[in-house]
Amino acid sequence: MNAVAAQAPEAVIQVRDLTNRFGSQAVHEHLDLDVRRGEILGVVGGSGTGKSVLLRTIVGLQRPTAGRVHVFGEDLLSLSQAQRSRVERRFGVLFQNGALFSSQNVAENIAMPLIEHAGLKRADAERLAGVKLALAGLPMGTERKYPSQLSGGMVKRAALARALALDPEILFLDEPTAGLDPISAAAFDQLILTLRDALGLTVFLVTHDLDTIYTACDRVAVLSQKKVLVVDRLDVVAQTDDPWVQSYFHGPRGRAAEQAHQDQADHQQTYKQPASKQPADQIPPEVK
Repeated sequence: MNAVAAQAPEAVIQVRDLTNRFGSQAVHEHLDLDVRRGEILGVVGGSGTGKSVLLRTIVGLQRPTAGRVHVFGEDLLSLSQAQRSRVERRFGVLFQNGALFSSQNVAENIAMPLIEHAGLKRADAERLAGVKLALAGLPMGTERKYPSQLSGGMVKRAALARALALDPEILFLDEPTAGLDPISAAAFDQLILTLRDALGLTVFLVTHDLDTIYTACDRVAVLSQKKVLVVDRLDVVAQTDDPWVQSYFHGPRGRAAEQAHQDQADHQQTYKQPASKQPADQIPPEVK
């Protein structure tokens, strides 16, 4: 193995020659994709390109028509149910709209995987649920509320806490900022970055939110023509000679998101610059 190959990030998800059909309609054909350990990969594409179908296929909720899905080096399609369950415990999934159980309060929603998969007693699971809620940035008292009593942003954070319940290595997020106001969406983006860095997560992020892409994603994969058209850094992807890519990244919303990201980067750079030092004899005595 050469030095370049040795330094290449490990692919924790490998999708090869994937085909998904629903009756006569092909959503994916011969699709290939790698997801690298520790990255946040944004998955984008036009309506009907199968972004959520791809996510569901990788996590085992949709059996593909053909192809292979390897996660942590394991061929998921060839494993027994018990072996699949062992691998899938290393996933956390946040579905569109949160998908919380409306008849259970927040603590019960988060405790469920801890009881069913980790074998914890209910009291212990609900105590640990409080820790996960804190990780997701929700205040004390949220655990006793029901989903109908939460705002849209709080539902997303509660669903994220449930996705983190089993300490996953890979986090799958399906349109996590959809329906949120700009301030809540921006706060959620920063939360994902913080959790990735603090917990060493790999994040597979399906989104159409340009602000999320510019803020959080290390690489972007574009689904088009029933396959991954391009996957690379955002600056490379945005230059791809494809009508949808050009319209998406260089249309009015794309330009606004890029400018907002650049303004934020400039602000942070200015903030990080050290202040000029005063000579010691000019520093007021009370601060020496």
